Amino acid sequence: MRVALFVTCLVDLMRPSVGFAALRLLEAAGCEVAVPETQTCCGQPAFSAGERGAAAALARKTIAEFEGFDYVVAPSGSCADHIRHRYPELLADDPAWCARAETLAARTWELTQFLADVLAVDTVAGKYDGSVTYHDSCSGLRGLGIKAQPRRLLGRVAGLTLKEMPEAEACCGFGGAFSVKFGDISAAIAAKKCANVQAVQAGAVVGGDLGCLMNIEGTLRRQGDEATRVLHVAEVLAGSNGKVA
Repeated sequence: MRVALFVTCLVDLMRPSVGFAALRLLEAAGCEVAVPETQTCCGQPAFSAGERGAAAALARKTIAEFEGFDYVVAPSGSCADHIRHRYPELLADDPAWCARAETLAARTWELTQFLADVLAVDTVAGKYDGSVTYHDSCSGLRGLGIKAQPRRLLGRVAGLTLKEMPEAEACCGFGGAFSVKFGDISAAIAAKKCANVQAVQAGAVVGGDLGCLMNIEGTLRRQGDEATRVLHVAEVLAGSNGKVA
């Protein structure tokens, strides 16, 4: 099974440990993993800004780079959702490219969804001595239906206790450009999310989208909370817990 890892811009630029953790998880599950070196942005920021021409150009580029693989996997519900649902929409007026977009969309998965639903992984290498709470990102939950999969996998991590926070499904206030255009609203939503994280007194908050996690971590630190760790689910499942091994 040949799997292409779509690393995502934020992981590449801000937290490469997530990409390495995803790579280890896929290889441990028996996948032959490739990381196409020419990959760039999936085009979601351009799409969200209304720049449909630029978004369509990036969609064509990504399709050409990734369509030769059995599966495409991203450690991000946001990017996976964009490829799966927005690419066919963006290229709907071009039958040949739309068909290629639909084929790629059917092969594209978010990491925990792929591990749990496609590969039926029931063991992971991770060890975590403590408790975590899980934040459901909007794109993963509402765009792809991801909720049970990361919790099921976290339940396989030795030593880990999962504590559910109030309103785990509520937005963290990030939303890409939303947090920039509507900073005050975003900050208020993030403050509520962080209060819910702290309410359950877990040692870490875990999620599947780095944008959400960066927003939550920034808010926690500005509030003076230096104790609550903020980890991507791939890092916990692989056992790196934020370190580049």
